[in-house]
Amino acid sequence: MPDALDATPYDALLLLSFGGPEGPDDVVPFLENVTRGRGIPKERLKEVGQHYFLFGGVSPINDQNRALLDALRKDFAEHGLDLPVYWGNRNWAPYLTDTLREMAADGRRRVLVLTTSAYASYSGCRQYRENLADALAALQAEGVEPPRIDKLRHYFNHPGFVDPMIDGVLRSLADLPEDVRAGAHIAFTTHSVPTSAADTSGPVEAHGEGGAYVEQHLDVAQLIADAVRERTGVAHPWRLVYQSRSGAPHIPWLEPDICDHLEELHGAGAPAVVMAPIGFVSDHMEVLYDLDTEATAKAEELGLPVRRSATVGADPRFAAAIRELITERAAVERGQEVTPCALGALGASHDLCPVGCCPARAPRPAAAGADSPYA
Repeated sequence: MPDALDATPYDALLLLSFGGPEGPDDVVPFLENVTRGRGIPKERLKEVGQHYFLFGGVSPINDQNRALLDALRKDFAEHGLDLPVYWGNRNWAPYLTDTLREMAADGRRRVLVLTTSAYASYSGCRQYRENLADALAALQAEGVEPPRIDKLRHYFNHPGFVDPMIDGVLRSLADLPEDVRAGAHIAFTTHSVPTSAADTSGPVEAHGEGGAYVEQHLDVAQLIADAVRERTGVAHPWRLVYQSRSGAPHIPWLEPDICDHLEELHGAGAPAVVMAPIGFVSDHMEVLYDLDTEATAKAEELGLPVRRSATVGADPRFAAAIRELITERAAVERGQEVTPCALGALGASHDLCPVGCCPARAPRPAAAGADSPYA
């Protein structure tokens, strides 16, 4: 048996994700949850939902989360980490509030949260914290004493997240025809966000053009590009590009879009492209549609050889990274000296989101941060 690892003072891990429909009848209600408060007509939601209907109305994200849960539980058992793992979503079953209610009924008092978003941003961090605050408030209104919640730090530059993506890019390069492989460009992709949200991402001192959101992605892209050069002897040209824009046309969002970038590369004579979705934890709908369907169709139209590298998903190295982040944070809470594990130029992210980090347009309570109303 492995030596037991100490997660004290924590008694549970919560995997917190976005959620997705599991059948055609779920698509519009799911999108109503995602867009709640925006007054978007049902007919418009049906149009937006066509991406899901192309795949039978099923988002892959839920099965991918189930695979990650299995990988985490397997890794914890193999390494002697006695920590139960729960799962809750923001926008579909299992809903976050229901899961927290279950955890409270099970007697869980100190909970660590793992979100399926690796980088600093409003939508990738603070909005999850706001949802946690809403769920905790709902439990209090029911007379249920909620558990204390802490959130694991951003893991964008942990080797357990970066190394699987390096291997994915290497596999995609090797899959290209040999005559175009050496000259292939790498398009590192992530979710586009409004430039105003990017500029205010991360702690206040990081605010500026692109904020921590862009800075962190550029750091990861450089790590992967450097590793590919070291292993192949080829310095492939690369750029950080964006996908999955969903906002009004008059609002500036991060650019260039991946399809526009493919056209630009084709016009410049690039022989091939590897699309590397470094901004996503798993191959969910935005990867399957925006890259595997839309961007791949654009590349075929251009006659440009293209490959898409894998996301991290349930890679055992990622599960091991989460275990290491848990024991690291637990040691910090116990007052022990810790050397956090991080690659690249930026170092380890903060454990506690500071005041002013990734602010919302309209202030709302957010749990698991320095400004949390839930100590």
